[in-house]
Amino acid sequence: MVRITLKKIVYPCWKPFMEGDSQSSGRKGDFGGIVDGLWWYEDSGKHVNGDFSMAMIQANSVLEDQCQLESGSLSSIEHGPQGTFVGVYDGHAGPEASRFINNHLFNNIKKFTSENEGMSDEVIRKAFLATEEEFISLVESEWLSNPKMASVGSCCLVGVICNGVLYVANAGDSRAVLAREEKGINGFKGVRISEEHNASYESVREELRSLHPNDPNIVALKHNVWRVRGLIQISRSIGDVYLKKPEFNKEPLLPKFILPEPFNQPILKAEPSVLVQKLTPEDQFLIFASDGLWEHLTDQEAVDIVKSSPQNGIGRKLVKAALHKAAKKREMRYSDLKKVGVEGGVRRHFHDDITVIVLFLNHNLSSSATPVSFKCSS
Repeated sequence: MVRITLKKIVYPCWKPFMEGDSQSSGRKGDFGGIVDGLWWYEDSGKHVNGDFSMAMIQANSVLEDQCQLESGSLSSIEHGPQGTFVGVYDGHAGPEASRFINNHLFNNIKKFTSENEGMSDEVIRKAFLATEEEFISLVESEWLSNPKMASVGSCCLVGVICNGVLYVANAGDSRAVLAREEKGINGFKGVRISEEHNASYESVREELRSLHPNDPNIVALKHNVWRVRGLIQISRSIGDVYLKKPEFNKEPLLPKFILPEPFNQPILKAEPSVLVQKLTPEDQFLIFASDGLWEHLTDQEAVDIVKSSPQNGIGRKLVKAALHKAAKKREMRYSDLKKVGVEGGVRRHFHDDITVIVLFLNHNLSSSATPVSFKCSS
């Protein structure tokens, strides 16, 4: 029954569309990588600490995910610290916030690393909050001409490797997983190294209730999904200014975003959870991905796919593994899913935008390497 209903939904764009993912088609992206239909990818490259592979596929009518990789100098001053920065930005209600982060966050990282004369968890927190303030200023300047800007936001997952130390910062529900070699079992264990801020977790609901003790509706179960104020699943983000500043929760904002009850403190916050740990020789690779991947693959499934596959193109292989599972859940073939277009949000019925960055770790490399910079270009 599900199969028949969904085929009726997607029939208008079933035949003429092909998502593209061939080895030979595609064009160079504006900021590196290959654009091929709904795909953006860079199958293989080198960063300061090893090799990498990146991939992204669009599902929304406008691509809301963004991502970047920067390897080389992490500061604005000469002879500053060297390392690798990755960012996965999962936008919602539109692409404007994720695009803004893609263009501003790393510059703020470099600025505060220079001021601090080194990398630290506090540098990353300051960069998140500075990017948030810059976006709020943009919302303020466009409030009357483009009030929609107050309703867009983005999850923000960042990884930094500097001087053998890994920093993972997260605001939202994207996820980072570390593959660690386990002695004696001839395998790699997937270790989750990011904290997620989604109201589906009891710990997040408890945090919200403790921060808003006088708000009985701070979390609500709506259509079997826990949401903050009945509107949004995440509790931390950059953007979503309509849930942070009451002066932007009124007309001319669209009525569906206007809360029936006023608020006097930010409902969401932009401060990330940050993990800091020293990398060890047992640490083999890192997977950074938006929740579009983790809806279909477990942490360990993703690690096992990377371990058993060639490094070249592994970003795309992980995305395709998720797409195969998405198709199976809808009782359809992957070859049919590939023909489904994004017009009118049709493809979003099957999966979300999916972004993956895999960083392989070579602990014998020095910190000097040719600088590289990649951004998805939508």
